[in-house]
Amino acid sequence: MTALSTMARPSSDAASALSARARPIPARAGIGLRLPHHAHVRDTAPTTAWFEAHPENYMTPGLADELAGFAERYPVSLHAVGLSLGSACGVDPDHLGRLAALERRVRPGLMSDHLSWSAAGAPGGPLHLPDLLPLPYTEEAFAVVRANVDHVQEALGRPILIENPSTYLRFAGSRLGEAEFLGALACATGCGVLLDINNIHVSVMNQGGDPGHALDAYLRVIPHAAVGEIHLAGHAVRELGGGRRVRIDDHGSRVSAEVWALYARAVRRLGPRPTLIEWDTDIPDFRVLEEEAAAAQAILDQAAAREPVHV
Repeated sequence: MTALSTMARPSSDAASALSARARPIPARAGIGLRLPHHAHVRDTAPTTAWFEAHPENYMTPGLADELAGFAERYPVSLHAVGLSLGSACGVDPDHLGRLAALERRVRPGLMSDHLSWSAAGAPGGPLHLPDLLPLPYTEEAFAVVRANVDHVQEALGRPILIENPSTYLRFAGSRLGEAEFLGALACATGCGVLLDINNIHVSVMNQGGDPGHALDAYLRVIPHAAVGEIHLAGHAVRELGGGRRVRIDDHGSRVSAEVWALYARAVRRLGPRPTLIEWDTDIPDFRVLEEEAAAAQAILDQAAAREPVHV
């Protein structure tokens, strides 16, 4: 597996072309745009620095126009959930075509998806599953993801960010750690990394590790310049009996104190990065999201006042 670390990053021509046409996402705290808040954002024009949307919710002409209207007033990032970059059957060409059409309509500052799979080859077309499923971190899986990321970036004409997933198990056959896999992928394809701090906490706690040590591993292995965005969200804790707990990445509550501490640790080392507050279940009043974004912004402001610590 050491050969993965020697792969060179391709040229940044796509990124240069992108900068001429898209409104960049600022290194400030943004909010996930969800349907219950559309009217509030449209009618009151809050001072939110930027918004992120799931493109799969806007792949029809009317909804695409609505999102484009928001993009005329705010920087917008598109965070996909349906590319299934880990699928050996490849990326669904219909889905990718619709995503590319929305990209041309909205001109987002950033685009991203997950280090996961959710589709498998089946007679008559791919079988799509309603979850983001984990991968074994092997040479074979790396070749699949690399090919799919290259294909998507070529189709879109721009680099994308890849997010570390929340996981509930670890594959015995994995030969790389998650950070090494993502770092090698960034070097091989020129993609960026979307660092989800809540997912690090959830995954490592579910597997009996130390989230702080895991974050340090990420920041040692992944080129800091590749980290283009950070995600923050809440998670649920479920008691399994016998003193066992599982953490569920449900995006249905405020960011936990432990995740805030990890986030502050990350931005002290990385410097400020575009940071998103995600909230997808039990969606509260928009004011609650503004409060969470303000808490993230306070940490970003502290980081901006000092030089990042490189490790």
